[in-house]
This record gives sequence, C-alpha cells and structure tokens, in this order.
Amino acid sequence: MDQVLAIKQIQDKISKALEENRFGDRADCEDFLREISEDLNVFLRQGIDYKIVVDNLDDSVFITDKDGLVLYVNPAYENNTGILSEEVVGRMIQDIVEEGKLFTGGATLDVMRDKKRVFRLSTTFKTDPPRIGYAVGVPIFDQNHMLHQIVVSSRPIYTLQELREDFQRFIDEATALKESQEYVQMHETADDPVLSESLIGSSASLQNVWAMIQKVAPTDASVMITGESGVGKEIVADEIYKMGPRKDKPFVKVNCASIPVNLLESELFGYEKGAFSGASNTGKQGLFEMANHGTLLLDEIGDMPLDLQVKLLRAIQNKEITRVGGTHPIPLDIRFIASTNSDLKKKIEEGTFRRDLYYRLSVIPIHIPPLRQRTEDLEELCNHFIDIYGKQHNRRINLAPVHIEVMKRYNWPGNIRELENVIEYLTICSSGTGSVDMDMLLGLLNITGSQELNMNEVSLAESMEQHEIARIKDALAHSKNLREAGKILGVNASTVSRKIKQFGIDYPGRR
Repeated sequence: MDQVLAIKQIQDKISKALEENRFGDRADCEDFLREISEDLNVFLRQGIDYKIVVDNLDDSVFITDKDGLVLYVNPAYENNTGILSEEVVGRMIQDIVEEGKLFTGGATLDVMRDKKRVFRLSTTFKTDPPRIGYAVGVPIFDQNHMLHQIVVSSRPIYTLQELREDFQRFIDEATALKESQEYVQMHETADDPVLSESLIGSSASLQNVWAMIQKVAPTDASVMITGESGVGKEIVADEIYKMGPRKDKPFVKVNCASIPVNLLESELFGYEKGAFSGASNTGKQGLFEMANHGTLLLDEIGDMPLDLQVKLLRAIQNKEITRVGGTHPIPLDIRFIASTNSDLKKKIEEGTFRRDLYYRLSVIPIHIPPLRQRTEDLEELCNHFIDIYGKQHNRRINLAPVHIEVMKRYNWPGNIRELENVIEYLTICSSGTGSVDMDMLLGLLNITGSQELNMNEVSLAESMEQHEIARIKDALAHSKNLREAGKILGVNASTVSRKIKQFGIDYPGRR
C-alpha cells in the first residue's frame, strides 16, 4: 500500500467519524480508536519505512530543499566523511561551501543551478587525510515541475578497493561487451547509412569485380572474397548484400579473428541457460540465429580454429545449428559470405583449414586486386577522400600531378586504408594555402611503409622539378607580385623571376 494513500485513507476515516458524530459514549470512542489502530498496524506491516532504508545504506545521502537548506544526512554520510549531522543540518549549503572547512566541491549547487542530474567529485576535511569522493546529485520536482528538493548520494573513492573482486568481474563483463561490439556489426536492412560507402575507381580490374558482384548478388550462392588487408573486402560484401534478395533482412558481420577462442562457439551458435559456468540464466541467442533469413559475413575466416570449422561446415550443410548445452536443432536460412586476407589454399596444404569448408564457402570466389595493381584508380580515390576529410575537418588540399605521380609509384602495403590515412593526415597537417609539401608526403610514405618508390619511368629529379613548378604557379596565383610570391615560397623575388624563366612559366611579367 502506498504510504501517502494509506495515511489519506486514515485521515478521511477520522474526518468522517467526526462529521457523523460517532462518539456518543466511551465505548464508541474506544471502538473507533481500535479501528484506527488496526488500520495503522496494516499500514505499518504493508508500508516501507524509507527513513530506515536510507539510514542503513552504505552510500552517503545528503538532502536539501530547493533553496539549499540542508534537511537530512544519513548515518553513512557521517561515517564516510566524519562530518556530523549537527554540523550541516539546518544550514545553507552555500554558506558551508563558501566556508570551506567541511568540504569543497559536491553536486548540490550545480543541481540547484542547472536543474538536472550531475556527477561531481568532492573533498571532505574532517578525516586525516582528507577524503575524495564521487557524488551524484539528483533534482526532485513537485507536481508543478518546480524544483522541490535535491538528493545527493556519494561514496569515498577508497571504498572501491573493498569491491575489488566484484569490480574486476564488472571490468571483465564490460570488456567482453566492448569486444562483442568490436567483432560484431548488426545491420537491420540495406538502408543502414553505415553501408552507404561503395567501391571507387574505373580500372579494368575493378570493373571485373563489379561485373562479378552484379552476377552473384541476386542469387543465394556462397561467396568467398579474398584480397590483401585494406583493399575493401567488406565494401564488396556490402554491395552484394545491398543488391541481393535479402536486402530487407538482417546483415550480421562477424570478425572471426577478433572473437576470443573460448567464446567463439557460444557467440556463433548461442547457448542454453546453465550451459557452462558464467552462462546467463536466460541463455543467449547466437549470431547465426540473429542472421537467420538474412546474410552472415564471416570476416577473416582463415583464422577460425579447426574444431569450429567442423561445426561451421555441419551448420552450412545441414542448414541447422544446436545451441551449446542444447538438444533441439534450430533450422537456418542464411546466405553466407566469407572474406580473408590469408592464402587459404596454402592453409589447406598446411592442414590448418578444411578443404571441404573452403569449397562449401567458395562457390563464387571474388578476388580484389591490391592498390598497386590498379594505380589508375588512385587519383579518383584521392579526390574521394579529399572530399570526405575536407568536409569533416573544414579544410581543402590540392594534389598536384607530381604528387599523384609519386603516389602511383609507391607500393601501398596498406592499400586503400593506408591511402585514406595519408589523405586525412595531409588534410589536417598541410598549410592553410591548401598546397601539399612534397617533403611531408615523402616522409609520410616512408613512415607508413618501407617500400622504395619505383621511379623508373620518371626520375626523382624530374618529379621534384614538376613539384617545384607546381609550387611556383600556386604562389603566383595567390599573390599580386613577385615579392609576395617570394614570401610564400620563402625566397627573394629575384629567385622567383629566375625560376619563371628557367621553367618557362607563363607569367605576365615575362611577356
């Protein structure tokens, strides 16, 4: 029974008795008092004495009214801070804080000002040494949505040491949750904005990939996407999903290399309650069930343990799974896509990947060539990333032909992912003029990869000359005369004039 309602009912009963003048004699009065006593006993049995509850909390509780008058502190507040109730109750919080003898910080004043929940640190001075605690302040509003009271709960930071075992378990569970978010992506339909990115480029090799995607996407055939790290395997999988018949069904992506081996089976197939120590009391749906009737991408399939490869093969062949600890098979209707940067045929020869699973997944193989084999796409890719990071960082860079030429002759061991990082770096770190310093680019490529530039077709001297010409032209375009251009380039006007003549740069002054 709600306390307020119960008290109201008792009050109504007393008022009604007085109105009806039921107290004719002593016996009537005693009968009525007996009824009230019974009602109170029922109320006390059914109600909750919230003061007793708060008085027995381990957390400190500090309550003020809307103006900051301290109304109550619980015993835990006195134990945790050393501050007695008579030192604060009946005083204004503003005076206590300004005085600075009992504590500093806290949350009450911020809640009074902002009218919202806040988290703050507070230091109390009645103990030796002073104690630092964390405090959570919560506003209490009346029926008219006006601030009525402020409740602050707090706890000294040192008490976390007493919770070490539980805290470690909490950290383990939070880490497992974070890992699950890292190795699993769930998309409800192809309309997910995360799937908006597509393949960029018009090279013949990329057009062959596009042609294969268009052929295989409308079917339910299993696809194996291969290629080096960073070439865009996941984007190809996205395109197959978006163009396929299951685009309105779930698309679950699993990074097999990121899931801890001891969790892999239960994550993929799920488990029943009590299946193993630490299992949820309600059981758990596996990723296969989450992807049922949709598409499942098994990324980095080459890193899956052999014993689990057997169970995966059985699930694909039989189109059903059984949860860990379960006995009832669950039917499956899934389109499988796998991807890897490993040489699976070599792994088969080494005995670390099952041949039958390879052929079951690789009904349609799609290989994505590395960036160094389709450098004709590089300029288009650069412009794509320049647009993205120009908008993101509100800056714009311009790549001269000599920059593109140098980048085409770089080996790009990290492929498109490395190129994307390079463009973002240049966008952020280049000068405000938008021009890219060749030394910065060369240094960046040397940092991000150890490959030498292949300059057989164009010598380094020729490339640097082209770069110098581009820099001079850019400076001339942003200046009124040779002196201003020289300041931009860091040389005197006569040097600029000599370079204009040397390289035959079209400039009004030499006509």
